[in-house]
Amino acid sequence: MKLEEAKNLVAKIEGDLKREIYVVIHTYERNDKKLHLALTERLRKKAKKARIWKTPSFLTALKNAEYGFDPDKARSVGGADGIFLLDRNYIPKNEMMKKIFDRYLDKQNSGIEFIAEKLGTDIDSLLPVRLVSHHLRLLGFLYRSFVDDWLVLVDFDDSE
Repeated sequence: MKLEEAKNLVAKIEGDLKREIYVVIHTYERNDKKLHLALTERLRKKAKKARIWKTPSFLTALKNAEYGFDPDKARSVGGADGIFLLDRNYIPKNEMMKKIFDRYLDKQNSGIEFIAEKLGTDIDSLLPVRLVSHHLRLLGFLYRSFVDDWLVLVDFDDSE
C-alpha cells in the first residue's frame, strides 16, 4: 500500500468514527490469515490534537500493519517495523505502557469493554500491542481469532 492510498482510506472512514466503536479501514492478508485494521474516534481525536492525523509518519505506521503479527517474534528487539506486544512487566515503565495500561485498559469506562463486545470476545483476550514505524508507534489491541486477526488502534506514542 502506498501512503496516498492509506490517506484516502483514512479520509473515507473519518465520518464513520463518531458513530462506531471502531471502523475497519483495510484488511491485509499474510500467511493465509487476514488482519483487519481498525481505527477509533479516540485515536482520531488524540492524533488530530497532536497534529499527526494523516501525516506521513501516521500513514506509514498504518501501512506497517501489512507486516502482520508474528507470534514467534512477538516482542520487538528494536529497529523492526510491525505489530509487537506491550508487556505490563517491562521496567522502567515507559510512556507507551502508561498510555495503554494506566490511561486506557485499567481506566474505568475507557470503552475497552465495547471493543471486546463488538469483537465477540472478552477483555482478557485482547492483546495490548504497538504498531511500529520509524517515527511513530500506534497503540491498540490485537484479537487473534481462529479465522482472522483484528487490530484496533486507540492511541499513539511519538516519544523517542
